[in-house]
Amino acid sequence: MESADAQEQIKKLEKEIRTLKKKLERSEADRNQLEDASDRSEAILKGVIRELEESQTALENRSRELEIALKDLKALQVKLVESEKRSALGILVAGIAHEINNPVSFIYGNLTHANSYFQDLLRLIQLYQQYYPEPAVAIKQEVKAIELDFIKNDLENMLQSMYSGAERISNIIKSLRNYSRLDEATFKIVDIHQGIDSTLMILNSRLKGTSKNPNTIQVIRDYQQLPLVACYPSQLNQVFMNILSNAIDALEEANQQRSFEDIITHPNTILIQTRLINENQILVLIKDNGIGISEKIKSRLFDPFFTTKTVGKGTGLGLSISYQIVTELHKGQLYFNSILGEGTEFILRLPITSQLIQESDLVIKKTTREY
Repeated sequence: MESADAQEQIKKLEKEIRTLKKKLERSEADRNQLEDASDRSEAILKGVIRELEESQTALENRSRELEIALKDLKALQVKLVESEKRSALGILVAGIAHEINNPVSFIYGNLTHANSYFQDLLRLIQLYQQYYPEPAVAIKQEVKAIELDFIKNDLENMLQSMYSGAERISNIIKSLRNYSRLDEATFKIVDIHQGIDSTLMILNSRLKGTSKNPNTIQVIRDYQQLPLVACYPSQLNQVFMNILSNAIDALEEANQQRSFEDIITHPNTILIQTRLINENQILVLIKDNGIGISEKIKSRLFDPFFTTKTVGKGTGLGLSISYQIVTELHKGQLYFNSILGEGTEFILRLPITSQLIQESDLVIKKTTREY
């Protein structure tokens, strides 16, 4: 009996072992399936992460491309605005030259004849007085009434004033032409001082005191002898115009915050210095004693369309255009130093010959080869 029970127990144990073994096999299969599913999920997840990383990289590249495109668009917009301004200036200068030069030449030419006629009449009167020292009473009365001696002296002064006025108008027209120089599409060898002086001539009305702004701005020229510089004269004159105009604006704004006594003690000044740095580089410094520039806007000063001026007074393009003209067109440098409440100085470093002539020679040679 005991043997039969033992065998029965053994059979049960074997059955249970077989059951457990089957369960273990099923568990192992399930585990393998789970591992496979986990591997597949991990692969899918890695693929998704990789796609997301690629999408992020593509998005960053696209963002950079859009930033570059926006920057290029702004630069193109600035150049278009500059082109329009220069075109308008060209029309203005041409119109002024045409409308004023002819009558000024007519006046200037006739002044010579008028002066000659006056001298003839003056000699005739002197001869008459010499041979007829005692004229009739009516003539004596008329001479006294018209103050003949005063007329002779004053008429000479009037003719001289007319000469001076005609010469000044002629110089202004010459300065406008020299400033714009719109007929010069390429660079040429010029005197930098001539461009600065022409710009100052155009701004002369703003430098002198008026009834609305009685504060005269003193311009101090500290010119060093410089060689002729290869540049685009019209564009470079535009840089001088923008910087000098900003300096005048700064001085006018500073005067609103100063007392009359302070202005008399410390007058408005613009210092213009030119220096030869080395054999192939010059420096132009334009400094004012205006209000200066605050730290928070210094980094944006050359940004297109950034301006601190009131609406309608400034477009925010002047310094941006100037920076492009100096750095890109002339391969030079334009930077500034400023202390709030003390003033601002702009420094231009310009090559005397730079790459302009070299690039021009290459273009000419290439064009010659092509033809």
